[in-house]
Amino acid sequence: MIFKLGENVVVVPLSSSSPAMTSLKPSEVMDFYDIAMRRPASVNPWKARLALNFKGIAHKTIWVPLPDIGKVRQGLGVPACRTLPDGSDYYTLPILVDPNTGSKIGDSFDISVYLQKTYPESGDGDLFPAQVLDYTFDQDLPPWAPPLSKPREDEYAEYAKFNMHIDRAFSAHVSLMGFYIPFDSQESKDELIRRAGVKSWDDFEIKGEAREKMIESFRLMLGDLAKLFSKDTSGPFILGKQASYADLIVGGWLYMSHATLPDNEWQEVRSWHGGIFGRLFDGLQRYAEVK
Repeated sequence: MIFKLGENVVVVPLSSSSPAMTSLKPSEVMDFYDIAMRRPASVNPWKARLALNFKGIAHKTIWVPLPDIGKVRQGLGVPACRTLPDGSDYYTLPILVDPNTGSKIGDSFDISVYLQKTYPESGDGDLFPAQVLDYTFDQDLPPWAPPLSKPREDEYAEYAKFNMHIDRAFSAHVSLMGFYIPFDSQESKDELIRRAGVKSWDDFEIKGEAREKMIESFRLMLGDLAKLFSKDTSGPFILGKQASYADLIVGGWLYMSHATLPDNEWQEVRSWHGGIFGRLFDGLQRYAEVK
């Protein structure tokens, strides 16, 4: 049986006796590939990790140095999920390998769709409840920002569009975080320098008046996003007490911000707009275990 989740996802072979969907928890532990750092700080693996824990999926993390990601993806037979402006492959993580079905998925959004389709009743239930996610952001990105995922036209289109706009909104301010990404080796730093097309790690640093202006822009951007989280005040999530993948999308960026921003700036982010994003970060702690 062929199970295809999206245009950038590996096509998954299942045995003829294996169901394409089950409400039961998987029996075997899955392998989850994340970028090796001193502490987890990569946004898309964070989105997928939150989804795995939301669905109550047993998994173990395999840490991959940044220069080795292409080799690991190729070794697993998982193609690059994005391309650079010059058309070359952009190799990144996460990857999820599910031995229960033989599936290998190499994109955070598609991992979450896969978990919902394959294990719909596991964990805390539906990752993709119907809702209108009324938020857009169209500002230009810094030249070294990674390429964004493409939108999709299926039952998950509303979430995919939201994911694209949230990625764009935070990527426009990722210069606040780049210099502080906690890579665990000089080789990984050198690889990011190569990918970004800059001359040295110091080129990622933004300070002084330029940093103050970007922090204010970050605050204003989050102010617009906060309106979506203010519609239901019964809980920290967009739907109040019910978390969904939309919260996890924003949460992935908050967990990256927590891991990379200087502490005084992170505390500011937590406090802005009546503490909405501090409460969201805290509300997602139940799904944030690193395994």
